[in-house]
Amino acid sequence: MLSIRHCVQFSGTTSNEQGRLTRILEKPGQGNEPSDMVNILVHLHSDPETLLHYISKVKTNEDDVYEQAIDAMCKDHRVIQVVPYAGAWTPIKYPWHVLDAVRYFLDRSEAHISPDSRISPHAVIDGKVIIEDGVRVLENAVIRGPVYIGRNTIIGNNALVRSYSHLGSDCVVGFSTEIKESYIGEDTQFHMSYAGDSVIGTRCSFGAGTITANWRFDTKNVQVKIGDTMIDTGRDKLGAFIGDNCRIGIQVGIMPGVRIGNNTIIYPHVNLTNDIGVDTIITQTIHSIREI
Repeated sequence: MLSIRHCVQFSGTTSNEQGRLTRILEKPGQGNEPSDMVNILVHLHSDPETLLHYISKVKTNEDDVYEQAIDAMCKDHRVIQVVPYAGAWTPIKYPWHVLDAVRYFLDRSEAHISPDSRISPHAVIDGKVIIEDGVRVLENAVIRGPVYIGRNTIIGNNALVRSYSHLGSDCVVGFSTEIKESYIGEDTQFHMSYAGDSVIGTRCSFGAGTITANWRFDTKNVQVKIGDTMIDTGRDKLGAFIGDNCRIGIQVGIMPGVRIGNNTIIYPHVNLTNDIGVDTIITQTIHSIREI
């Protein structure tokens, strides 16, 4: 018996009247979906040797080896039973979908404050908040749930963490920083900063006065460039997407929907309007017009 878990794949599927799978297509693209069904949960194989045999016959340069193998099994009339699922789910196709996942899990979690945390009597904890072991919340900090705060994270003086934010372990939300509806990885540090509606990786640092803008002046939805295409995110509030190991200096402005690759260094006083690739050093503002 072999169990294969899928973390919400965009695989279009079809089934027949008996509920048996007849086709599966990985990332079919808009307009090419074989049905209104998607493959989202668990596959249980009673004959894994047959599956491995079909996998060995697949020839592809894409990340759809498994899906092509299953599709070939369907064409050979192998019996694959579909189990319907009617509950909530969210795709993780684009980075802003992470924010939907955070909201989903926080809505279904119970409040918990570890007895091993240290919270100043002058701090404010309001709403559903999950605080793990070793967390320190200093004087005049405010945490308004739903919020998750990981182990050993420090919420500094006058900081504000609110509304569907996730902070990983060993983070520092320094003096006068605001985190709003953002996913923050581990070991990331802020000081007098603002992160709104953003997805930020691990081991990043933000200098004083650095902000992620999350709202367009024209109030239109934020668009993000994926490949050569501008994708409408469907959100009028959306910040930045920042990879791991990024160092961002003081007084940096990051415009809505900007993506920053891993291991990037951004010097002080830069205004970022365009995406930045991995392993890059930005020393001055790049004067260009971003597509809208």
